[in-house]
Order: sequence, then C-alpha cells, then structure tokens
Amino acid sequence: MRRRETVVLWNRPPEGIHTMATQSTAHEYLDEPFDITHAAVVRIDAHGLIEGWSKGAQTLLGYRASEILGRPAASLLTGEADLASAMSEPRRTGNGWEGLIAVRHRSGHHVELALRACPFQDDGGRRSWLAVVTPVSAPRRWALEQAVLHGLLDQSPIGIAVVDTDLRYQMVNRVLEDMDGVPVQLRIGRRVGEAVPGEADSTLEWQARQALGSGQTLLMFQHAVPEPGEPYRQDRERVRLCASFRLQDRTGHLLGVCHTTVDVTDHDRARQRLALVNEASSRIGTTLDLDRTVRELAEIVVPQVADFVAVDLLDTVLAARDLTPVAVDGETALRRAAHLSIQEDHPEVVVAAGEPTRYPPTSPQSRCLATGRSIRHPVIDGSTPWLAQDPLRKAKLDLLGVHSHLVVPLQARGMTMGVATLLRWKHAEPFDDDDQLLVEELAARAAVCIENARRFAREHNTALALQHSLLPHGLPEQSAVEAAYRYLPTDTEAGVGGDWFDVIPLSGARVALVVGDVVGHGIHAAATMGRLRTAVQTLADLDLPPDELLARLDDLVIRLADEADAAAGGALVIGGTCVYGIYDPISRKLVVARAGHPSPAIAHLREPVEFPDIPAGPPLGLGGLPFESAEIDVEEGSVIAFYTDGLIEASDRDVDVGFERLCFALAHPDRPLDEICDTMVRMLLPEHPHDDVAFLVARTRALGADNVASWDIPAVPSAVHTIRQMTNRQLSAWDLDDAAFTTELIVSELVTNAIRHASPPLSLRLIRERALICEVSDSSNTSPHLRRPLGTDEGGRGLFLVAQVAQRWGTRYTPQGKTIWAEQPLPS
Repeated sequence: MRRRETVVLWNRPPEGIHTMATQSTAHEYLDEPFDITHAAVVRIDAHGLIEGWSKGAQTLLGYRASEILGRPAASLLTGEADLASAMSEPRRTGNGWEGLIAVRHRSGHHVELALRACPFQDDGGRRSWLAVVTPVSAPRRWALEQAVLHGLLDQSPIGIAVVDTDLRYQMVNRVLEDMDGVPVQLRIGRRVGEAVPGEADSTLEWQARQALGSGQTLLMFQHAVPEPGEPYRQDRERVRLCASFRLQDRTGHLLGVCHTTVDVTDHDRARQRLALVNEASSRIGTTLDLDRTVRELAEIVVPQVADFVAVDLLDTVLAARDLTPVAVDGETALRRAAHLSIQEDHPEVVVAAGEPTRYPPTSPQSRCLATGRSIRHPVIDGSTPWLAQDPLRKAKLDLLGVHSHLVVPLQARGMTMGVATLLRWKHAEPFDDDDQLLVEELAARAAVCIENARRFAREHNTALALQHSLLPHGLPEQSAVEAAYRYLPTDTEAGVGGDWFDVIPLSGARVALVVGDVVGHGIHAAATMGRLRTAVQTLADLDLPPDELLARLDDLVIRLADEADAAAGGALVIGGTCVYGIYDPISRKLVVARAGHPSPAIAHLREPVEFPDIPAGPPLGLGGLPFESAEIDVEEGSVIAFYTDGLIEASDRDVDVGFERLCFALAHPDRPLDEICDTMVRMLLPEHPHDDVAFLVARTRALGADNVASWDIPAVPSAVHTIRQMTNRQLSAWDLDDAAFTTELIVSELVTNAIRHASPPLSLRLIRERALICEVSDSSNTSPHLRRPLGTDEGGRGLFLVAQVAQRWGTRYTPQGKTIWAEQPLPS
C-alpha cells in the first residue's frame, strides 16, 4: 500500500493563463453522421423513383418535396448512369452500400456527399431503398473523433476513469488498471472507496467532489510513496499528474466526472537529476579551499544519490604539487580527503579522513585509477575478489547490507586526481546508467574545482614561501631599541599580500624602523615587496633622512610600475604605502615620514597612547608631491608601534574602533613586548583576517652621557696632536686601551682630512656602544672618496687606511653639513 501526497496546482485558473486547467469551452457535439434524426434521408422505390424526401434533404440540396418526389433519383446525379456507378469507392456494409457521390444542387452547383444505402421492405412486401446522405466533412470528422477517443482509451499512456454523480465507477481504461493494479471488475458499479479498501478518503474522491461542485478543471500532482514502516524502494515511489473535470451531455445535464492520470515519474526523476546538477554548480567550488571543495561534493552526493561516499585523492593533489598527465595505478598513494554517510556513527568508515589508504590491485578503485573509467558493481558479496583481501572492509559492508557499489574517477584537464566511492544500502535500487551519468557529471564538476583549488594552493604556497624568504628571519643586533614583531598572512581566499617590516641599524648608534604595504595579493605582490625592502635597506645605508628616502622610494615604484605596464599591458598595478622612522638613542628623538600609511602609535610611560601628527604624504607610485618629516621627543622605555592598515581595519572595518582597540592593547608599555604583540593580535584580529597584517613594536633605549664624548676641533694642523691625546684619555676612562692604536689612527686621518679639505666648525664625537664609533663633522657638503693610491703618490692614503682598520665607515649628510664616521669592534 502506498500513501499519496497531493499538491494542488489550481482549481480556478489565474487570469490570462490558458492550460489544461482552464475551464472547458462549449463544444458542438457531433452525433453519428448518418443518424436519421438530423441527416438527409431519401427513400427510393424499386424503379429508382424518389418516394420519400426529408426536411434534412431539402436543407442539404435545396429541393422541396413537391419538386423532387416522383423524379428518378439518377436525375440528381452529375451524369452517371445509376447510383452504384456514381459512388466513389463503394463499400458493402452488411446488406447495404456506402460511399461518396456527387449530386447536383437545386442552384446548379455540385455537392459532394457521403451516402449510406440499405434495402427496405414495408408491411405490404413492397421493396425500396433507404438512403442517408450527409456532407463529406461530417463523417470524416466523426471518424477522426472516434479514432482519437479510441487512442485515448486504449493506446495513450493516460489512465482514464469515469464516475457518475454518485461517485460510482462507470468506466476504467486498461492503462489506469495497470497503473494501480486494481482489476476493472472491482471498480465498475462501485463507489470510490468500495472498490479499493482504504481508498475512501482517496485523492480521486476528493478531486471528483471538487470538480462536481465547482465545474472547474482540477489539476494536481500526486506523490505516491510507501506507507510508514514499509521498506523504502525507489521503484515504488511514483509521481503522477492528475486532472478531473465534469462530464455533461449536449443539453447540459450533469453525467459525472472524468479523471485522467499521467505517470511522470521518469520525467520527475530527470528533473530532480537536473536540479541536483544545477545545485552542484552553485554549491561545489564556493571557495578555493581544497578540503572545503571535497566536502561540498560529499554533501551533494549524500543522501540524494548514495548512502555513503568516500573521496580519496592523490598525495600530490593534497600537497598542492605539480601533476603530470600520466596514468596511475593501484600502487599510487591515496589519502582520504573526506567521507560522508547517512549513519551518524559512520560504521562503514575504514580509513579516517586525512589518513593514507591503499586498495588491492583487483579492487574497483585501483582499476578505476588505472583506466580512468567508472566501475559499477550491482552486488557486493563474499565472492568479490578484492574484498577477500580486505576482511575489515568486507565485514563492515556485510553488516550494513550494502548491495551496490559505484567508483567514479576525479579527472580534470587530462589528469586523474583521485576516486570517489559510493555505496547504497538504504536505497533499494542499485546504481543504474542514469545514476552513473549523474555521478560522473557531479564528479567532473567537482574535479575542476579541486584542480582550481590545488593550483591556487600551489601558487599561494609559492607566494608565501617567497614572501617568507624576503621577510626578515630575525632582527639585527643593535642597542637603540628592543623590538618584536608579528606577521600574519591572510587566508587562502585573498592570497598572500605584500606587507613587510624591517629594523635597520644606522651609523651613530641609531636605528631605522620601517613598515610597508604593497598593493594587491599574490606572488607579484610578494616579489614587489622584496624589491622595495631591498631598496629601503640600500637607501638607509646612505643615511638619507626619512622624507628624502621616501621620495627616492617613490621614484623607484614609478619606474617599476612603468616596467609592469610595458610587460603585462597594464594588467599589474604596483603601488604601496610606507612609514619610515629613525630613532637616535643619544638625543632620544624620533624622526618619521610616511607615504600614505597610518601614523605610528607611541605608548608613553605616564601619558596616554599618542598618534603623533605626522604629515601624510601620498602613497608610493603617485609621484609629484613632496614628503615631510616630523621630529618627536621620546622618553626612554616608551613603546613605538608601526603597523599596516590590516591591523586596524580587520575587526569590523571601523577604523575608529580599530584605533581605540590599539590604544587598549598598547596600554602598560612596561610589559614584555611579546605579551604586547599577543594582546594586539587577540584584541584587533579575527581568526581569519582578510588582509595581511604586519606590525613592529620597539621599546626605546637611551645611550647615557657617560658613553659619549665630543670635542670641538680648531681648524689648524696642530689640533691633530691635541685630539689624539684627548682620545687616548677617553679610551683609558672606558677601559679600551687595547683599541687606542687603531682609534688614534682613525681619528688622526679623519681630523686631518677635515682640517685640510672641509670647512669649520669641526667636531669629533666618540660613542661607546656595541662598537666604538668615531665621528668627525664639518659644515662642508663635499664627500670624500676612497681610492687606491699609486706608489709614487705622496698622499691619498687616509681613507684607504681607515677602511682597512675599521669594521665599516661612511658619510651621512645633515642640515649643518656632513659627518664621516667609522666603526670598529670593541676589544673582547
């Protein structure tokens, strides 16, 4: 027994819609064309004379009875000798004849008629012929309607039942009998509900009452499913389109209701498959995450198509490595990417997700990998060879009662990436050809999405590796600040960004702090980031002030953008932002300039967190606008935070809220820097940020006066001797006597060059830090050049000697002139 779920489409058609459900229009009922009650009837005696002429004949041929009675019937013909020879293709019907004849109308034109004639004998024994004629179109139409009626009842796939006004069956055709499996004898003459037990409240009775009461055609779908408690079988689930309408005679008298039924199960299943494919188009591949894509395939397949699905992918796919379009076999390493079951406890799972799995060479999975073709097993039992090699899997499948097994390859762009295994036990029907085609279509769509996710993951990993190789792997040793940093790449959706940071030791115990952000994501952004970081390091070695450094960097970005336009036709956009600051631990001043970047935050020990007002320069790559620096006094122990915009815009895209949270995170700057960094991450960033985030925090240190010594130098040659003496005394005070000889040589050469070639005022400064620094300043802008003197040269060896004994040396320019400096390591 099946229960029916009915969906009524409508019983009163919407205005403007003309379908099967619209109200029936009045038809002209056509009786049997040779019915003597309305056809033309002529009686002809044995001598061929007309002795009877009906009103129908007068209407059809125009002759009145007084004009035609007694005349030979042959006189009405178009010239033929007798009636039999005038008939076209006559046929004998019983003891009569029928055929087509041409008759002359009273007005003179010819009329083609259909004739049926039979012998007639009255009570007196007098013999005559009775002829019935009608226009040719009437019998043709009548024959067509009879053929249509016969076809509907006996040949079409439409089930038809007629019930009278008391809802008793009057007629049931063979198609409906086959549909319901109820013999006609059990229905004819019985009320609906009496013919089939349990059908008293059936949809047919309800439809019949609705049609009788409203007079409208009722159209609805019936979904017949097994009763609760019965085992589910898909072949017993049927979908039917039903229509019910009233039957009336030509006088308008109500006769009953005609009920028609069409089985549309196959069409409905095709529609369901098409709907599932359309759903898969929107649900599979919603992200470029490989695990999520495989999971989406599993969620589409179960439970609509199968009771269990397992997706196994090649290790090279999961590792996002390059694939080669070559055949794979059963020895190829697979890994379980996902599985899904209608069972909550997953009793059929043998291999957990993420674990490696190997199938025997005779298994469908191995053969599917080797051939690249789907394999379908209608029955799984103990005789299956490959299951005999896997007792655990066999035991679980036997326990569930699995009866059908389908293995489909996952292929895209000529490469096999894995297999999907589908099982059925609750679905009563095994996988058929339509199921296989459906699963292959779903697998093909999913395979393309998996391949896209693999390629994106490979590119993302490449860009991430490039970015990590270009970012600092550790902070350099220096004494100006204590620094810590965090770099958090974005999720795989947006791709690797171009955020970067750096700490660069400078001359004079100073340090440069820089954070930048490159426009865009991906490997091009990472490569551009590496080029800009290298450029900043190179420009920083020239000891350029922040505003001038950003101007040089802006010029570089413009050149890079022009090169990218020429190479990629404008497809690549190169630009970015940057903030660059120099901190001097001796003066405790921070000089900062920014190019379209957020201003750094300074957490003071006894004052609120400050965002200093630094002139906002244009982003890198625009050109044409100058950059300006700002000088800020910073007390020792304060924390300076440089960051990218992803930090303050990550939480809820509200910048003001981001700045407020940053202030809370930087509160209490006396905490360890790593703790401050963790607090910033926790308070400002979601679990999966949509943009790269980089920030650098630095606690300032101060270099006390006891580590710095400076003297003014008279611009006379005799001052060199005095400066050497003061230098020796200072080194003795610092317990650096071992460095006296080298330092004396450096000081002598630098001071001598300044006296000879520079302009006063002149000064010397010694700094004891991680190295011993000697600085000679003057007011000249000319820069000395290192050269290798010839053997005959009398001079030019000063800087050459300094370069040989110093660890490094250089020149930096100041608003007052220049400073030549040299560093040497402290004695051990």
